[in-house]
Amino acid sequence: MKRANPKERSDYRHFDQMETRWNDNDIYGHMNNVVYYEIFDSVINRYLVKKGKLNITSGPVAAIIPETRCLYHKPLRFPETLDIGLRVSRLGNSSVVYDSSIFRCNENTAAAECHFVHVFVDRTQQDRPLTIPKTVREALEKILITN
Repeated sequence: MKRANPKERSDYRHFDQMETRWNDNDIYGHMNNVVYYEIFDSVINRYLVKKGKLNITSGPVAAIIPETRCLYHKPLRFPETLDIGLRVSRLGNSSVVYDSSIFRCNENTAAAECHFVHVFVDRTQQDRPLTIPKTVREALEKILITN
């Protein structure tokens, strides 16, 4: 099976930046795969908090993750500054699908790409989907791609 070419910076509408940390490297000398997911999760939630005004600590709505996957194109390691591209590829009534990629600061092709799904639920019960809050939906619409 032929692998698709890595995404480009121009594929994204929003960027955030993070620094790798010493403890991100594993015994093989590159960033451990779990750290990629931490980065994607942090960037997405920071966007929801800052742009969507989602109260992640005590609001009535929580965003849970039923699905993620990652494609690794080239290794990253400490010390590096990373640019993380974020976009929405599908926006439903109670769920959203994000596409996100990590780029080295001086490169235009992604080192890693992530598919990430959030379902918005009642914080206390977490067993039934809720409509995405208005401020969150408005923020997500700003980075929605249309094909």
